[in-house]
Amino acid sequence: MDYQKIIKTSIDAIKAEGRYREFADLKRQRGAFPNAIYSNDKGEQKNVTIWCANDYLGMGQNEHVIAAMHDAIDTVGAGSGGTRNISGTTFYHVALEKELADLHNKPAALLFTSGYISNETTLSTLYKLLPNLIIFSDENNHASMIEGIRAGRGNKQIFKHNDLADLEQKLKSVDINCPKLIAFESVYSMDGDIAPIKQFCDLADKYNAMTYVDEVHAVGMYGPTGGGITEREGLQDRLDVIEGTLAKGFGLMGGYITGNKDLIDAIRSYAPGFIFTTSLAPVIVAGAIASIKHLKNSRVERQAQKDNVALLKQMLLDKNLPIIENETHIIPVMVCDPVKCKQLTDLLLDKYDIYVQPINYPTVPRGSERIRLTAGPMHSRQNLDNLVLALDELWTHFDLSRS
Repeated sequence: MDYQKIIKTSIDAIKAEGRYREFADLKRQRGAFPNAIYSNDKGEQKNVTIWCANDYLGMGQNEHVIAAMHDAIDTVGAGSGGTRNISGTTFYHVALEKELADLHNKPAALLFTSGYISNETTLSTLYKLLPNLIIFSDENNHASMIEGIRAGRGNKQIFKHNDLADLEQKLKSVDINCPKLIAFESVYSMDGDIAPIKQFCDLADKYNAMTYVDEVHAVGMYGPTGGGITEREGLQDRLDVIEGTLAKGFGLMGGYITGNKDLIDAIRSYAPGFIFTTSLAPVIVAGAIASIKHLKNSRVERQAQKDNVALLKQMLLDKNLPIIENETHIIPVMVCDPVKCKQLTDLLLDKYDIYVQPINYPTVPRGSERIRLTAGPMHSRQNLDNLVLALDELWTHFDLSRS
């Protein structure tokens, strides 16, 4: 058997579909974000503007965050030393979990190495803790939630996206005393729509179900202190598990869950994805603490982002560029062709010095390919003007639909 040929064929198939992904070599410069130095495969460099970063508020550049990280590495060194059960629980980890619990008005929190791991590990472990559990999962849930449910090897029912009627019909079909959990996201990152969280909680109460919300694209950016959509809508106490990330609005890395003490303790005690993983380096945790504390008190970053998002959306609409309108910071611009989507983003980089990644299958369904713009507080008016001019010209160049 020619193993290498089979492997190469699998890569060639992705390239033929126009969805082969190339990594961009970007060197961010402190104080210059969202600008960065891009190096191509020939070693040539140039300055580019990043328009697809998940560091939504630029907190990776915040002076308080950077100072806290310098202090931590000077105080305790680099690595954590092991898993949380061995020697990887430090003062910083304990302090961050207290900060996260407070952010979501929950008794306890548990820190993971990424948002992906926090979703996958928690959902799969809940199947162990709750015999015969059925998870009712929104069809647009993130891959990490899907993988967690799959890894749990338990019963599941997929309901239509944000469809209350479909969810209720499925809940009705199950014994009221059977363990149930409704799993969904607050902000969906590809379309930018928001879940009907209150109504989901009402259904959970009616049919004796737990609730699990992924707030990764909302924490830091919504609510009076950055606690997400659940904080903004006053619903934190109605969610059994609020999951989030430190890698987007807070500008660092890591994931977490919050909930009651017994639930958090059970996940801590039973979840292999937590037990056997080296904990985050204290320097990262220290930066996360500083970021959360800053955004709990500062409105400057959130307001500047909100202003830029509103302005960019209107500028794109004025050019009849096909965005999915929503009330969040996510700006999807629909291309609906995988090959042209890749060609368009290549030209944005080569000709206009603008870095945006194409969003193709499997991240979105085939035929709904797009670019996903994330306007942040540090984008200048000139950045916005340059982007809109480039997209307007390229939409004409590729003869793309403006409807």
